[in-house]
Amino acid sequence: MSGLQLHHATYDAQMGTLDDYRSLFDLSGTRAAIIGAGSGIGEASAWALAAHGAHVVCGDLNPGAAADVAAAIAADGGNASSAAVDITDAASVSSLFSDERVDSAVITPSINVRKPLLDMTEDEFARVIDLNLKGTFNAMRAAGAHMASNGTGSIIVFSSVRSQVVEPGQGVYAATKAGAIALVKTMAAELATNGVRVNAVAPGVVETPLTEQIKSNPDWYQAYADISALGRWSQPFEQTGAVVYLASQASSFVTGSTHFVDGGWLAVDGRFTPPL
Repeated sequence: MSGLQLHHATYDAQMGTLDDYRSLFDLSGTRAAIIGAGSGIGEASAWALAAHGAHVVCGDLNPGAAADVAAAIAADGGNASSAAVDITDAASVSSLFSDERVDSAVITPSINVRKPLLDMTEDEFARVIDLNLKGTFNAMRAAGAHMASNGTGSIIVFSSVRSQVVEPGQGVYAATKAGAIALVKTMAAELATNGVRVNAVAPGVVETPLTEQIKSNPDWYQAYADISALGRWSQPFEQTGAVVYLASQASSFVTGSTHFVDGGWLAVDGRFTPPL
Protein backbone atom coordinates (compact mmCIF):
# COMPACT_ATOMS: atom_id res chain seq x y z
CA MET A 1 0.00 0.00 0.00
CA SER A 2 1.32 3.42 -0.93
CA GLY A 3 2.03 5.84 1.89
CA LEU A 4 -0.21 8.29 0.06
CA GLN A 5 -3.13 6.04 0.85
CA LEU A 6 -2.55 6.24 4.59
CA HIS A 7 -3.43 8.99 7.06
CA HIS A 8 -3.68 9.42 10.79
CA ALA A 9 -7.07 7.75 11.22
CA THR A 10 -6.03 4.45 9.67
CA TYR A 11 -2.26 4.36 9.90
CA ASP A 12 -1.23 1.04 11.45
CA ALA A 13 1.72 0.02 9.28
CA GLN A 14 4.60 -1.80 10.95
CA MET A 15 8.12 -1.34 9.61
CA GLY A 16 10.18 -4.44 10.30
CA THR A 17 12.27 -5.36 7.26
CA LEU A 18 14.75 -3.74 4.90
CA ASP A 19 12.17 -4.00 2.13
CA ASP A 20 9.69 -2.09 4.30
CA TYR A 21 12.14 0.78 4.63
CA ARG A 22 13.09 0.67 0.93
CA SER A 23 9.42 0.99 0.07
CA LEU A 24 9.16 4.33 1.87
CA PHE A 25 10.26 6.14 -1.30
CA ASP A 26 8.43 3.86 -3.75
CA LEU A 27 5.80 5.79 -5.71
CA SER A 28 4.64 2.89 -7.85
CA GLY A 29 0.93 3.04 -8.54
CA THR A 30 0.67 6.75 -7.75
CA ARG A 31 -0.05 9.67 -10.05
CA ALA A 32 1.78 12.99 -9.75
CA ALA A 33 0.85 16.29 -11.41
CA ILE A 34 3.76 18.68 -11.92
CA ILE A 35 2.83 22.25 -12.84
CA GLY A 36 5.75 23.96 -14.54
CA ALA A 37 7.23 20.70 -15.86
CA GLY A 38 8.37 22.20 -19.16
CA SER A 39 11.71 23.38 -17.76
CA GLY A 40 13.85 23.92 -14.69
CA ILE A 41 12.87 22.51 -11.32
CA GLY A 42 9.49 21.32 -12.59
CA GLU A 43 11.12 19.28 -15.35
CA ALA A 44 13.63 17.77 -12.95
CA SER A 45 10.83 16.97 -10.48
CA ALA A 46 8.92 15.11 -13.19
CA TRP A 47 11.96 12.98 -13.96
CA ALA A 48 12.62 12.24 -10.28
CA LEU A 49 9.04 11.24 -9.48
CA ALA A 50 8.85 9.05 -12.59
CA ALA A 51 12.14 7.40 -11.61
CA HIS A 52 10.55 6.37 -8.32
CA GLY A 53 7.56 4.79 -10.03
CA ALA A 54 4.93 7.53 -10.30
CA HIS A 55 2.94 8.24 -13.43
CA VAL A 56 3.79 11.90 -14.00
CA VAL A 57 1.49 14.39 -15.68
CA CYS A 58 3.74 17.12 -17.03
CA GLY A 59 1.74 20.34 -16.97
CA ASP A 60 3.00 23.62 -18.37
CA LEU A 61 1.86 26.86 -19.96
CA ASN A 62 3.94 25.75 -22.95
CA PRO A 63 2.24 22.51 -24.04
CA GLY A 64 5.02 21.67 -26.49
CA ALA A 65 7.67 21.82 -23.77
CA ALA A 66 5.50 19.69 -21.46
CA ALA A 67 4.97 17.13 -24.21
CA ASP A 68 8.70 16.99 -24.94
CA VAL A 69 9.51 16.28 -21.29
CA ALA A 70 6.82 13.60 -21.06
CA ALA A 71 8.06 11.98 -24.26
CA ALA A 72 11.65 11.94 -23.03
CA ILE A 73 10.62 10.34 -19.73
CA ALA A 74 8.53 7.74 -21.55
CA ALA A 75 11.39 6.99 -23.95
CA ASP A 76 13.60 6.26 -20.95
CA GLY A 77 11.08 3.78 -19.53
CA GLY A 78 9.01 6.09 -17.35
CA ASN A 79 5.27 6.58 -17.28
CA ALA A 80 4.35 10.10 -18.34
CA SER A 81 1.75 12.23 -20.08
CA SER A 82 1.37 15.97 -20.59
CA ALA A 83 -1.20 18.73 -20.32
CA ALA A 84 -1.47 22.44 -21.06
CA VAL A 85 -1.91 24.34 -17.78
CA ASP A 86 -2.15 28.08 -17.15
CA ILE A 87 -1.66 28.57 -13.42
CA THR A 88 -3.28 32.01 -13.57
CA ASP A 89 -6.52 30.47 -14.91
CA ALA A 90 -8.45 28.63 -12.21
CA ALA A 91 -10.45 26.61 -14.74
CA SER A 92 -7.27 25.48 -16.52
CA VAL A 93 -5.72 24.30 -13.26
CA SER A 94 -8.91 22.55 -12.16
CA SER A 95 -8.97 20.53 -15.38
CA LEU A 96 -5.69 18.93 -14.33
CA PHE A 97 -7.45 17.39 -11.34
CA SER A 98 -10.81 16.55 -12.89
CA ASP A 99 -10.42 13.26 -14.74
CA GLU A 100 -8.11 10.86 -12.92
CA ARG A 101 -6.94 10.49 -9.36
CA VAL A 102 -3.86 12.58 -8.48
CA ASP A 103 -1.86 11.55 -5.42
CA SER A 104 0.75 14.32 -5.38
CA ALA A 105 1.00 17.77 -6.90
CA VAL A 106 4.14 19.86 -7.40
CA ILE A 107 3.66 23.60 -8.00
CA THR A 108 6.74 25.41 -9.36
CA PRO A 109 5.91 28.38 -11.68
CA SER A 110 7.17 31.86 -10.76
CA ILE A 111 8.22 35.11 -12.36
CA ASN A 112 10.21 38.03 -11.03
CA VAL A 113 10.49 41.73 -11.85
CA ARG A 114 13.70 42.95 -10.24
CA LYS A 115 13.11 46.59 -9.40
CA PRO A 116 13.21 48.80 -6.31
CA LEU A 117 9.75 49.10 -4.79
CA LEU A 118 9.56 52.81 -5.61
CA ASP A 119 10.12 52.04 -9.29
CA MET A 120 7.68 49.12 -9.48
CA THR A 121 4.57 49.89 -11.50
CA GLU A 122 1.11 48.68 -10.52
CA ASP A 123 1.03 46.48 -13.62
CA GLU A 124 4.37 44.87 -12.74
CA PHE A 125 3.25 44.33 -9.16
CA ALA A 126 0.01 42.73 -10.36
CA ARG A 127 1.84 40.49 -12.85
CA VAL A 128 4.12 39.01 -10.18
CA ILE A 129 1.32 38.64 -7.63
CA ASP A 130 -1.06 37.15 -10.18
CA LEU A 131 1.26 34.33 -11.18
CA ASN A 132 3.31 33.66 -8.05
CA LEU A 133 0.66 34.04 -5.35
CA LYS A 134 -2.75 33.86 -6.99
CA GLY A 135 -1.54 31.15 -9.36
CA THR A 136 -0.14 29.12 -6.48
CA PHE A 137 -3.47 29.56 -4.67
CA ASN A 138 -5.35 28.38 -7.77
CA ALA A 139 -3.24 25.23 -7.96
CA MET A 140 -3.35 24.53 -4.23
CA ARG A 141 -7.12 24.98 -4.12
CA ALA A 142 -7.72 22.65 -7.08
CA ALA A 143 -5.31 20.00 -5.82
CA GLY A 144 -6.57 20.32 -2.24
CA ALA A 145 -10.23 19.87 -3.17
CA HIS A 146 -9.41 16.85 -5.33
CA MET A 147 -7.25 15.19 -2.70
CA ALA A 148 -9.59 15.97 0.19
CA SER A 149 -12.38 14.18 -1.66
CA ASN A 150 -10.08 11.16 -2.01
CA GLY A 151 -8.98 11.28 1.63
CA THR A 152 -5.27 11.41 0.78
CA GLY A 153 -2.61 13.35 -1.07
CA SER A 154 0.53 15.47 -0.91
CA ILE A 155 0.84 19.04 -2.19
CA ILE A 156 4.35 20.42 -2.69
CA VAL A 157 4.71 24.18 -3.26
CA PHE A 158 7.94 25.84 -4.31
CA SER A 159 8.81 28.92 -2.29
CA SER A 160 12.30 30.44 -1.93
CA VAL A 161 14.87 31.66 0.57
CA ARG A 162 13.42 35.04 -0.38
CA SER A 163 10.50 34.14 1.88
CA GLN A 164 12.95 34.72 4.75
CA VAL A 165 15.62 37.17 3.56
CA VAL A 166 15.47 39.93 0.98
CA GLU A 167 17.72 42.22 -1.03
CA PRO A 168 17.05 45.40 -3.04
CA GLY A 169 14.83 44.71 -6.02
CA GLN A 170 13.26 41.52 -4.68
CA GLY A 171 10.44 42.96 -2.57
CA VAL A 172 7.36 41.83 -4.50
CA TYR A 173 8.84 38.43 -5.36
CA ALA A 174 9.76 37.95 -1.69
CA ALA A 175 6.25 38.88 -0.62
CA THR A 176 4.77 36.21 -2.89
CA LYS A 177 7.16 33.57 -1.60
CA ALA A 178 6.40 34.41 2.03
CA GLY A 179 2.70 34.39 1.15
CA ALA A 180 3.03 30.95 -0.41
CA ILE A 181 4.41 29.59 2.86
CA ALA A 182 1.48 31.11 4.74
CA LEU A 183 -0.90 29.37 2.33
CA VAL A 184 0.96 26.09 2.82
CA LYS A 185 0.65 26.27 6.60
CA THR A 186 -3.02 27.20 6.43
CA MET A 187 -4.00 24.47 4.00
CA ALA A 188 -1.97 21.93 5.98
CA ALA A 189 -4.02 22.83 9.04
CA GLU A 190 -7.33 22.83 7.18
CA LEU A 191 -6.89 19.56 5.27
CA ALA A 192 -5.03 17.41 7.79
CA THR A 193 -8.21 15.63 8.85
CA ASN A 194 -8.83 14.84 5.16
CA GLY A 195 -5.52 13.00 4.90
CA VAL A 196 -3.88 15.69 2.78
CA ARG A 197 -0.36 16.89 3.53
CA VAL A 198 0.89 20.28 2.32
CA ASN A 199 4.53 21.37 2.41
CA ALA A 200 6.92 23.83 0.79
CA VAL A 201 10.39 23.54 -0.71
CA ALA A 202 12.49 26.71 -0.59
CA PRO A 203 15.55 26.75 -2.86
CA GLY A 204 18.44 29.14 -2.76
CA VAL A 205 19.75 30.10 -6.18
CA VAL A 206 19.15 27.56 -8.95
CA GLU A 207 20.27 27.55 -12.58
CA THR A 208 16.89 27.84 -14.33
CA PRO A 209 15.33 30.15 -16.95
CA LEU A 210 14.13 32.38 -14.09
CA THR A 211 17.73 33.26 -13.18
CA GLU A 212 19.04 34.02 -16.69
CA GLN A 213 19.41 37.73 -15.85
CA ILE A 214 21.75 36.90 -12.98
CA LYS A 215 23.74 34.27 -14.87
CA SER A 216 24.44 36.77 -17.65
CA ASN A 217 26.29 39.06 -15.20
CA PRO A 218 29.53 37.36 -14.03
CA ASP A 219 29.93 39.46 -10.87
CA TRP A 220 26.31 38.93 -9.85
CA TYR A 221 26.53 35.22 -10.62
CA GLN A 222 29.67 34.77 -8.53
CA ALA A 223 28.30 36.85 -5.68
CA TYR A 224 25.28 34.55 -5.41
CA ALA A 225 27.55 31.51 -5.46
CA ASP A 226 29.65 32.98 -2.66
CA ILE A 227 26.67 33.78 -0.41
CA SER A 228 25.88 30.14 0.40
CA ALA A 229 27.94 27.83 2.59
CA LEU A 230 28.59 25.46 -0.33
CA GLY A 231 29.83 28.32 -2.49
CA ARG A 232 27.99 27.45 -5.68
CA TRP A 233 24.63 27.45 -7.42
CA SER A 234 22.19 24.55 -7.31
CA GLN A 235 21.23 22.51 -10.34
CA PRO A 236 17.51 21.73 -10.72
CA PHE A 237 17.99 18.01 -9.99
CA GLU A 238 19.40 18.89 -6.57
CA GLN A 239 15.96 20.13 -5.54
CA THR A 240 14.24 16.86 -6.35
CA GLY A 241 15.27 14.85 -3.29
CA ALA A 242 12.94 17.00 -1.23
CA VAL A 243 10.18 16.55 -3.81
CA VAL A 244 10.42 12.75 -3.83
CA TYR A 245 10.57 12.71 -0.04
CA LEU A 246 7.47 14.90 0.35
CA ALA A 247 5.53 12.91 -2.25
CA SER A 248 6.36 9.58 -0.62
CA GLN A 249 5.46 7.58 2.47
CA ALA A 250 8.82 8.60 3.93
CA SER A 251 7.22 11.95 4.85
CA SER A 252 3.89 10.55 6.04
CA PHE A 253 4.17 12.53 9.32
CA VAL A 254 5.32 15.78 7.67
CA THR A 255 2.91 18.62 6.91
CA GLY A 256 2.91 22.40 7.15
CA SER A 257 6.69 22.49 6.87
CA THR A 258 9.21 24.36 4.72
CA HIS A 259 12.29 22.50 3.49
CA PHE A 260 15.20 24.81 2.66
CA VAL A 261 17.35 23.34 -0.11
CA ASP A 262 19.62 26.36 -0.26
CA GLY A 263 23.24 25.18 0.05
CA GLY A 264 23.42 26.78 3.49
CA TRP A 265 22.32 30.23 2.24
CA LEU A 266 20.35 30.93 5.41
CA ALA A 267 23.01 29.44 7.68
CA VAL A 268 25.77 31.92 6.85
CA ASP A 269 26.04 35.68 6.64
CA GLY A 270 26.29 37.02 3.08
CA ARG A 271 25.49 40.36 1.46
CA PHE A 272 25.29 41.57 -2.12
CA THR A 273 23.65 44.60 -3.72
CA PRO A 274 22.58 43.70 -7.26
CA PRO A 275 23.00 46.09 -10.22
CA LEU A 276 19.42 47.28 -10.63
